[in-house]
Amino acid sequence: MSSRIILNAFEMSCVTHQAPGLWRHPDNDADRYNRLDYWTDLAKLLERGTFDAVFLADVLGVYDVYRDSAAPALRDAAQIPVGDPLLQIPAMAAVTRGLGFGVTVASTYAQPYALARTLSTLDHFTDGRVGWNVVTSYLDSAARNLGLGEQIAHDDRYAIADEFLDVTYKLWEGSWEDGAAVRDRTAGVFTDPERVHPIEHHGRFFDVPGIHLAEPSPQRTPVIFQAGASPRGQEFAARHGEAIFINGLVPELTRTVTDSIRDKAERIGRPRDSVKILTLATVIVAETDEAAHAAHADYRRYVSVEGALALYGGWSGIDLAELDPDEPLEYMDTDAARSALSIFTLADPTRTWTPRDIAEYVGIGGIGPVIVGGPATVADELERWIEVGGIDGFNLAYVTTPGTFEDIVEYLIPELRRRGRVWDDYEGATLRERLSGSAVVPAWHPAHGYRGAYSGLRSAADGGASVLPATV
Repeated sequence: MSSRIILNAFEMSCVTHQAPGLWRHPDNDADRYNRLDYWTDLAKLLERGTFDAVFLADVLGVYDVYRDSAAPALRDAAQIPVGDPLLQIPAMAAVTRGLGFGVTVASTYAQPYALARTLSTLDHFTDGRVGWNVVTSYLDSAARNLGLGEQIAHDDRYAIADEFLDVTYKLWEGSWEDGAAVRDRTAGVFTDPERVHPIEHHGRFFDVPGIHLAEPSPQRTPVIFQAGASPRGQEFAARHGEAIFINGLVPELTRTVTDSIRDKAERIGRPRDSVKILTLATVIVAETDEAAHAAHADYRRYVSVEGALALYGGWSGIDLAELDPDEPLEYMDTDAARSALSIFTLADPTRTWTPRDIAEYVGIGGIGPVIVGGPATVADELERWIEVGGIDGFNLAYVTTPGTFEDIVEYLIPELRRRGRVWDDYEGATLRERLSGSAVVPAWHPAHGYRGAYSGLRSAADGGASVLPATV
């Protein structure tokens, strides 16, 4: 039997996500992003299509690299204005029973003690359907506005993220023992303090001596998504990522990235197939190939080149306005998202990309393929990506919303179901169970080592410091 294809809807709490200029299309409701019913209606639609999750991107800054100004991004609503991606999740969960939620939060600008509580709360409210997309951010504007003055160096951000995750794992997995919240009305005890432990974390970046503020949620640790594609990012993803999000132009070249990630995971003791790898793609599907290509041609009329260059400037850290639009682009290290530059300069040694090429490519779908056709044509191409690219599924971006997702649910999902590539109904209770079959973090995951690690040590009841055993 063919393997199941993981499908996430790639969304963001903004107007223009991956298709700059398309907000002007008469069929696009993206400008309703700040209405709660936009999100609840979308959730119900995606659940009807048995999407695994809605994957919510986020940035905490403005795309102001292109032309050294925020004006192009503001004119095209290129990920500005942008809302908080955490806030719509409880409402979406309330109108669904199976749809998962992957939410992006940058470890560079958060505190593990507070974020651990937020994600535990969401995991409770969703009955265990939450995943955290761990990013380290890439916009200088975010660093400036959050008090850092300038962006922390690329690899240093990953060092912070490593320790950040270590703290949250201790809080989620180790601080509260199973059954600590006894809810004993007769004895008048809600939580047994002997079974709650301070984590006494004292590290390079964080000091967190106390106990977790939330009782254990259905998954304890939310599913960990990660999107690192640089060598340091791949190392981080191979250690922590249960599902890893990458960009790819063609499946043949993408295979080198997926093999590299799985090789790194195996070297640190993970099963090779435990890494679920997803790539960005935009699907334009209709009843026939001809109708789909007509829709694509119509969409191209609305593309904003300025908006595309504004987005790419933020992703890459390079202002393409300063370069000759027809001169081949060369790779250079920046502290932005390095994959956004390397994919056009290093991935394919047989092709050169100019700034003009990149602007035209990014106009629909961002840094990912656009797959156009009728149901069978699109399903064939998705299967080719799975087999040739070595991936497990897709984060599907939209051109218009909810139109792109409506077409996928109407035309593509029935064809994929016929081929046994997507499920007829959700299986498993939590997001982790649906992705990997495991109810809790598996033994290979670094969070697993803290599960029950404080049991039998000093607890919150006596106020003493709890020291982890040397083996943990």
